[in-house]
Amino acid sequence: MMIVAIAAQELKRLFVSPLAWCVAAVEQLILAYFFLIAVDEYLAVQSQLAALESAPGVGDLIVAPLFGDAAVFLLFAVPMLTMRLIADERRSQTLSLLFSAPVSMTEIVLGKYLGVTAFFLLLVALIGLMPLALLVGGTLDFGLYAAGLLGISLLVASFTALGLFMSTLTVQPAIAAISTFAVLLLLWVVDWSGSQGSGVLEYLSILRHYQSLLRGVFDSSDLAYYLLFIATFLILSIRRLDADRLQH
Repeated sequence: MMIVAIAAQELKRLFVSPLAWCVAAVEQLILAYFFLIAVDEYLAVQSQLAALESAPGVGDLIVAPLFGDAAVFLLFAVPMLTMRLIADERRSQTLSLLFSAPVSMTEIVLGKYLGVTAFFLLLVALIGLMPLALLVGGTLDFGLYAAGLLGISLLVASFTALGLFMSTLTVQPAIAAISTFAVLLLLWVVDWSGSQGSGVLEYLSILRHYQSLLRGVFDSSDLAYYLLFIATFLILSIRRLDADRLQH
């Protein structure tokens, strides 16, 4: 129950945060703009596509690019909203109060993680509504749509876990945000240097696993990668806070 209470408190704090509302508004404006451009471009070539035998549909030309753009936006947005999770508590001297409360480090970490993740999943739900507008004038590949929606949900949950861990390492939220973005960017591009056949770098790339889902390919190894990624950084966060509490 403490996990739920902490998650609800964190979610409530985000809903009264001007920064969180700015992130949500900018996200909707940017992605809606890209979505409308993709629809316009598709309509411009629709007649030519109809003459092709295996022509790409709206899922390939509109839905997948939309989720791809959303991932890039969240790469920047997540560090801004996760930087305060622990760093701000430490800076404002309230972390000591949490340590003295009858609540475990696991409950604190999971509560904060679930609260922020719930906020980002609400943003993902808003993004997921845009492709449904295509049903007004055509059809939608729901398999591709569901895979993309699952992929962006796993991606943002992974980003949040890393951001939470980075926030446990410092007293300065800005440093937590910059370091989170730097690590996410590294994990995003790590397979660029591994394009010559390094399987390890390809597996470490967070983008590579996401691209599979964007193509509508569901592989259990991609799901395992994201779950392992999330669990690793949550465990590291718990261990970091445990080490801090022992010093108090």
